[in-house]
Amino acid sequence: MKGNVWTRWPSREALSREGLSRSRCVLAWTARTLVLGLLLWGAFSDSHAGGWKAAGGAAGVLVAAFLAWAFFRTTLEHRLWPSLASLGLLLTVALAAQLSGFDVAALVMWCGCAVSALERLPAVAALSTAGVALGAYGVAQNDDVLTTVVTCIGFILAGYTLRLDAEARGSAQRLLAQERAARAAEAETAALAERARIAREIHDVLAHSLSAQLVHLEAARLLIERGGERERIHERVVAAREMARGGLAETRQALSALRGEHTPLEDFLNELVSAAAGAEITVTGERRPLPTEASQAVRRAAQEALTNVRKHAPGAKVHLRLDYRPHEVTLDVRDSGGSPGELTGTGAGYGLLGMRERAELLGGSLEAGPGEEGFVVTLKVPV
Repeated sequence: MKGNVWTRWPSREALSREGLSRSRCVLAWTARTLVLGLLLWGAFSDSHAGGWKAAGGAAGVLVAAFLAWAFFRTTLEHRLWPSLASLGLLLTVALAAQLSGFDVAALVMWCGCAVSALERLPAVAALSTAGVALGAYGVAQNDDVLTTVVTCIGFILAGYTLRLDAEARGSAQRLLAQERAARAAEAETAALAERARIAREIHDVLAHSLSAQLVHLEAARLLIERGGERERIHERVVAAREMARGGLAETRQALSALRGEHTPLEDFLNELVSAAAGAEITVTGERRPLPTEASQAVRRAAQEALTNVRKHAPGAKVHLRLDYRPHEVTLDVRDSGGSPGELTGTGAGYGLLGMRERAELLGGSLEAGPGEEGFVVTLKVPV
């Protein structure tokens, strides 16, 4: 939940060190080491005053380091009161150091508290804490008023600059995470679409193959029931077996085509036509490679149309016309007569229904119905 600009915390991405470049990490650790060195130098610079004073100064440095670590942890978790408590204790340690004669250490802690508060706390708490810390710094500093004011303004700008830089880094981290999530979702969607495409392709191939096998097996059953000749029954069973082999081969070809390893569309249609008695093909327009889905739609529509002709209009002549247009490809299949059977008038056969659904998924259309002399199937696919 977002608060207003005065009470809103910097984002957790901004407060963490995630996303920092190697050079910036080195710079951050260098700054911390320098601050720690100044504190230790301030603790031991007055060692002539006695060993206990130096030991107390070292203990104060350790306490200050622990409180600073606690402040960074609590601000990362957006815990306001523990963060303010850590800073308050740090300011108290700085005051004790000032009263004990460790002036350098006290000044470093006051300035560090001010800059850290402006970088990591909500604006209201940051300005209040920085005001207290810099006020103590100004009172303890022996410089003239103008120098002290300019120095304090410099520390405020430094803290605010660090805050802006951290927010920019946090925003970049959030955008990067969103982009990764979007890419993962896109990859998952693409995988699901690919699975659906493969399933649809295999379904169409098997439906085409199994329907042809069913014709031969049904004929074999009828021959057996009627006491037909053994050779004719054998012919039907062999034909069904060949259809099964052809279906497996077509399935492999379909999977190869989905991987982009298919033969050119015109060669495929020529093979279909040469295998079908009384069929011919005409190709018009500027020939060009088609997208895989569009090419597969044309191939399956041609196969299904020729299968329907064999089943419902045996002996009819078939003419295929493949027309390359600027923004679509059209396949027109016409037979010269015969009985279209279940497809007459509606084009509602299961095979052509699947072809129609495939075309519509690509933004195209498929129409099937009786024409002037026979049955007409027209497929249009945008490319």
